Amino acid sequence: MSRIAHLPRPHFDAARRGRGRISLIGAGPGAADLLTLRAVRCLGLADVVFYDRLVEPEVLTHVRSGATRICVGKEVGAHAWPQPRIDRAIVAAALEGRRVVRLKSGDPSIFGRAAEEIAAARAQGIEVEVIPGITAASAAAAELCRPLTERGRIDRVVLATATCRTDDAPPDLGGLVRPGAMLVFYMAMHRLGALSEALAAAGLGSDHPATICAEVSRPQARSLTTTVGRMAGDCAAAGITNPAVVMVAVAKAPGDGTPGLLGQGRGRTSTAAGSQHDPLPSGV
Repeated sequence: MSRIAHLPRPHFDAARRGRGRISLIGAGPGAADLLTLRAVRCLGLADVVFYDRLVEPEVLTHVRSGATRICVGKEVGAHAWPQPRIDRAIVAAALEGRRVVRLKSGDPSIFGRAAEEIAAARAQGIEVEVIPGITAASAAAAELCRPLTERGRIDRVVLATATCRTDDAPPDLGGLVRPGAMLVFYMAMHRLGALSEALAAAGLGSDHPATICAEVSRPQARSLTTTVGRMAGDCAAAGITNPAVVMVAVAKAPGDGTPGLLGQGRGRTSTAAGSQHDPLPSGV
């Protein structure tokens, strides 16, 4: 049976009724001026902020004076705080009546383990809200000045993770690699070889273009245009590592002859045969 529900509009500064609240805030890809106004307001009201290692120091300047700041040190492949410890800590702070912010890079709802933190809060009857942030895929497309979709060529965007648990089977990308798709892989830099093999098994040739965008929106932002078959070696040679996203376009039609949406760009210098490396423009 269908049901219509009005979505609540949470207010972080509402009466706490003896309990705190938890706000999961997306800090975006890096640059502090990409924070939403709601995120800035909540940071200014927080009593305690649990933040990831990838959150830029400039973002933390929006936290009010006197608030407690705790780095939980999370990054791909190196978790200073295991997720269960983070869950317990944010819940404990909220049960003390504190206004808690869990500050994550990117968007909390996209590979940010927000589901576990929401569940932990709700299990204790704590109000929780999610404030979205700009995800790396959107930020990378903006800095490259190349849209994620294009009428007649790219009609869907797939956000996927290349990082799996050790007991997971290798990814099967056969259902994703279809004409009209823009594929964006997160947390892929430690598994580029396996990703190349999975893309090849799904039908992409080794010479199919791929673009890697690293440190998006930060002063040290870089991009590398390479191919599916060469991306692991080219990234290693260029010293490109996390945080980064891998973008692969599977366009419906050749159009102007450029491969996918990620063709030639401005100001590139060659780093390896068949690959190009260029700084991303700043000041978006």
